[in-house]
Amino acid sequence: MNQPSFLNPQKMFVIAEIGTGHLGQRSKARELIHAAAEAGADCAKFQVVFADEIIHPLTGELDLPGGRMRLYDKFKEVEQDAEFYRFCKQETEAAGLVFLASPFGFRSARLLEDIGSAWFKVASPELNHFPLLQLLRSFGKPVVLSSGVSRLEDIERAVEAFEGLPLSLLHCITAYPAPPEEYNLRVLQPLAALFGCPVGVSDHSLDPELVPVIGRAFGAVLLEKHFCLSRQDPGLDDPIALDPGLFRQMTRALRQLEASPPGEWDALVRDRYGTERVEAILGTGRKLLAPSERRNYERTNRSLHAVKAMATGHRIAEGDLAILRTEKVLRPGLSPSFLPIVQGRILQRAVAAGEGLVWDDLLSSGPQVSSPKG
Repeated sequence: MNQPSFLNPQKMFVIAEIGTGHLGQRSKARELIHAAAEAGADCAKFQVVFADEIIHPLTGELDLPGGRMRLYDKFKEVEQDAEFYRFCKQETEAAGLVFLASPFGFRSARLLEDIGSAWFKVASPELNHFPLLQLLRSFGKPVVLSSGVSRLEDIERAVEAFEGLPLSLLHCITAYPAPPEEYNLRVLQPLAALFGCPVGVSDHSLDPELVPVIGRAFGAVLLEKHFCLSRQDPGLDDPIALDPGLFRQMTRALRQLEASPPGEWDALVRDRYGTERVEAILGTGRKLLAPSERRNYERTNRSLHAVKAMATGHRIAEGDLAILRTEKVLRPGLSPSFLPIVQGRILQRAVAAGEGLVWDDLLSSGPQVSSPKG
């Protein structure tokens, strides 16, 4: 598979995850982009958010820098049209950076295709959003997959969806902030060998150096790190992001490591951070859910949810279900891979608006159904 020309195994490709930290303001988006370039980033990444593609309005509330509010409302606040993202892409490229963005559903994916995005990022919770993966595959462009809150079999199914396309994989811990000692960076080289693609790290830990530099020493060729102007800013991810000074510290540490022969990298990171700490961050190399993200499995991932309340006897029609993140309040539903199977089925009991659809809603006893390929 031919990888994008800007991915170079000899130099860590550093992605500044701006996300929605621009708050919908072009002036702030421009400031963030240029600050990321000055701090040593190679890429500025955004999130194309349309609330209805991600969660149900009844998902629940979240404690944010500005106070407690419905997560759905927060996502609605940062929705922007195609012209805003076209502006971000133009500003990013004018600053000498590569533009990248995460879609969360069909509308956002098509928006990015329409503005000429050269590649796409799939965030960890969308790893099992199989209809979205199939749409992205149809574009025929390179894809970066994040693999937080996932098991090895989850990654395998997502990778299969992009067979034949240039693919990169980011190892990730879906916790905010993520404990550095849970990163298990020894898993990078086995993942690269198993899937035959470049691997990297999407790092949610607070330290600017530990996970990025040790990850580079042990096989990472991409790095995604949240970027902000200040951790006191009101963006969703700003409290765990790096400001320009910390981001510059990180990129300098990476380039300093890369200036040495790769055969010396192991010894250099042990000398710099201490063998005990390095070993804790390297972990076992087995791909397992990290302790801090286990409770998120089947909640941040996608499942089938009722868009509206449905009564007993209702026949499930197109549009009754959405592929959404469950988050903290609602009941998780069936895997998105079962959507073709459950459409047209008659409910054996009522399902409340927002709740996940489960087999007991459809059957009097547990199903004898094997999971179809997504």
